[in-house]
Amino acid sequence: MARGNTRPTSRDVAQAAGVSQAAVSLVLGDKWRGRVSETTADRVREAAQELGYRPNLAARNLRLGRTRTVLLVVPALTTEFFAGVYTGAARVAAEHGFGVVLYPSPEGIGPARDPFGSAAAALDGVIASSMAADALTAIRGDQLPLVMLDSDPEGSLGAATVNLDIKDGVRQVAEHLLSLGHRRFLHLAADIPSWTFEVRARELAKRLSEVPGTDLRTTRAPISIEDAVAAAGSALAAPGPRPTALVCDDDKLAAGAYKAARRLGLRIPEDLSVTGLDDLALAQAIDPELTTVRLDAERFGERGMEALLAVLDGRTPPAGDIPVQLVVRGSTAPPGSPQTAHPTQ
Repeated sequence: MARGNTRPTSRDVAQAAGVSQAAVSLVLGDKWRGRVSETTADRVREAAQELGYRPNLAARNLRLGRTRTVLLVVPALTTEFFAGVYTGAARVAAEHGFGVVLYPSPEGIGPARDPFGSAAAALDGVIASSMAADALTAIRGDQLPLVMLDSDPEGSLGAATVNLDIKDGVRQVAEHLLSLGHRRFLHLAADIPSWTFEVRARELAKRLSEVPGTDLRTTRAPISIEDAVAAAGSALAAPGPRPTALVCDDDKLAAGAYKAARRLGLRIPEDLSVTGLDDLALAQAIDPELTTVRLDAERFGERGMEALLAVLDGRTPPAGDIPVQLVVRGSTAPPGSPQTAHPTQ
C-alpha cells in the first residue's frame, strides 16, 4: 500500500493484487486477454482503483513513441455542427486514453499557421474537415496519419475518409418536394468550394432531371443569414415564373431565405416551401419550423476518431457512410394556388 502522499506505483498495485508488475502492465494496457485470467484482471483493476493508481502516461508515451494527442481541424468554432463533431470525437478519444486538440482554420486570412512548431512531434494524428483542408499543409498535418471528414473518397489525402450520406439526404429532400407536387425549384447553394457542397448540387440536379417538367435555378451565398437574405431575395424577385420550392444547403441559409421571402410578401409554406440541411437548433426556432435533413454530428465525430484509432493500430477503419434523416416540419407543403403567383406569370 502506498504511504502518505506518495503517488501509488504499478509495484504497489502488483503487491496489492498479488501479481507481477508485468501482469499489471498487461491488464491496465488492455492487453491481458489470452495472457492472464479474467479473475486476475479483475483483481488488478480493483487494486488499482482502491489505491487510486493512474498510469504515468508521460513515461508510457516515451516508450511507445506516442503523445496520445490528436488534432481536429474544423472550419470554425462558431458552428453548432462542428461543436457536435468535437464532442463525439473527444468522447471516443477519452475512452482510449487520447486527448483532442481542436483547431479552427482562420477564415479570410489565408492558411492557418502551425500551432505547434512541429505538429509531427506533438501529435499522433489528424482528423480534418475538407472545408478546412487548406490548414493541413501549413500545420504539416498531411505528413501524419490523417482521417478526412466530408471528403471525396476517390481523391482524399487521408489514410481513411468518413462521410455522412449527403447524397441520400438530398435525395430525400428532392423526393419529398416532388411528391408534394413542386416542379419549379431554386437551389440556394453554399458559396464554398468543397466536395460536400458539390455533391449536394449534383445530386439535386440529377434527381430533379429524372422528373419531366421540372425547372431548377441556382443562386449562391456564403453561409450567413445576411448573405442568404440578399441572394434569395434577388433570385425570388427575378422576372419569370417564381420557384415554389427553395432547397438550401444549410439551415442558416434557410433562415436567411425566410427573411427574404417575407420581405417580398411571400408566405411559407403557402407560397414557398423551404428546406434546409443540418437540423441545427435554429431549425426549430424559426416559424414555421424548418423541414431539414438531420446530420448526426456527434456520430460523425465518433466515427472520425474510430477511423483514426484504427489507422494508428494498423486496422481497416469501419466502412460505409453515416445515415441521415429527413425531418418534415411546417415549412413544406404543396404549391400554392395560382393567385399567389408572381405578377410576371
